[in-house]
Amino acid sequence: MIRLYDDLIIQTVCRIMIPFIQLFALYVITHGHYSPGGGFQGGCILGASFILMVIAYDIKWMKKRFSEYTNIFMIAFGVFIYAFVGLICIILGAEYLNYGILHKVLPADPVKVRALATLGIEISVGITVMAVMVSIFLNLATFGKHERGEV
Repeated sequence: MIRLYDDLIIQTVCRIMIPFIQLFALYVITHGHYSPGGGFQGGCILGASFILMVIAYDIKWMKKRFSEYTNIFMIAFGVFIYAFVGLICIILGAEYLNYGILHKVLPADPVKVRALATLGIEISVGITVMAVMVSIFLNLATFGKHERGEV
């Protein structure tokens, strides 16, 4: 019996497609504050590329490259960036995530600083959504054994 992740055609096509999917996800994340898209949509696309790796190869193959600890770190890191930017805004005397005040810290005019801070928020949301999607998929695919390290 041939298992799905032993199929050479599927693995080859995925090896070709996944970098393009990830590049498109990064495009959606970075241009989200100028055009339709953003961190959530780009994170979903990026997470889907990692899920495609699992489908094409194997969960063990995927966990060697993107371990559970890395996944948890990515979730926490994305949330940390989001909260950090908001906290800096509060410390400088503005509302939470009011990016206009960040011109006091960054050497640029308020309009450019607002665009850069929005990009930082979009990136943090994309990282978090991607890692949460992969974590949910791995927990569903392994019936919860992923968290216990049995797979």
